[in-house]
Amino acid sequence: MIHTLLHTLEHTITDSIKLLPFLFIAYLIMEYIEHKISDKSKEKIKKSGKFGPAIGSLLGIFPQCGFSVAATNFYAARIITLGTLIAVYLSTSDEMLPILISRAVPINIIITILAIKFAIGMIYGFIIDFIINIKNKNKQSENKIVDICEEEHCHCEKGIFKSALKHTINIFIYIFILTFVINFVIEIVGEDTLKGFMQGASIFEPVVASLIGLIPNCASSVIITELYLSEIISFGSLIAGLLVNAGTGILMLFRINKNVKENIKIVVLLFTLGAVTGIVMNLIGITL
Repeated sequence: MIHTLLHTLEHTITDSIKLLPFLFIAYLIMEYIEHKISDKSKEKIKKSGKFGPAIGSLLGIFPQCGFSVAATNFYAARIITLGTLIAVYLSTSDEMLPILISRAVPINIIITILAIKFAIGMIYGFIIDFIINIKNKNKQSENKIVDICEEEHCHCEKGIFKSALKHTINIFIYIFILTFVINFVIEIVGEDTLKGFMQGASIFEPVVASLIGLIPNCASSVIITELYLSEIISFGSLIAGLLVNAGTGILMLFRINKNVKENIKIVVLLFTLGAVTGIVMNLIGITL
């Protein structure tokens, strides 16, 4: 057992250290984008009107810190529709993008994943708005809108370098722990046995992935993405988990939207859309 632990630790350290420069560069670029286009994006989503689901889903796929939180604030103030909110939630993927970039995943695969999430978010958003016919109400005060950077104390105002470094360290810790757990399980159980078990229960994979994705923490997107890159879960399960991964937007929803029953319904809707989509993708054999 000691030998297995040391062997696993050795591989985990080697694999994780290689990711550090790529993670930092990815976050540095993301912080730059956030500071340059964040305010413009928020203004566009506020003025989106009936095209909200399309605009929200498109803006959601870009790596913007706290965009799902901003959309949650807009929904709580009834500036945007439920369809637009769901579109943003479905297209947002927290830490998926930097993980894929740091793992040197081919750009065409990354673009395909982003395109799938954009399309699914937009389509579901339009369907939701059409069915329940939610209409925007008069614009309310913006003083409820909270910046996620303030919530997480990432000190973005001190410069993108420090903010990117903090994000890199935080995610590196998650990756290190998760990689160690995955490697250890694979060492004990055996890669073929583990893959066989997951494939045998493939119908339930998207459900489990969606439950993980609902965790309002960046760790959930890290877990889902790493499991897929380790070939432990299917592509459908990856999409299912990432679709529901709205990050801290869910926490903000319960914090500022006083209708608890409505919040629960939104979470259940989000989970259902993600799980069902993943199951359908697995059943029809969509892979990447």
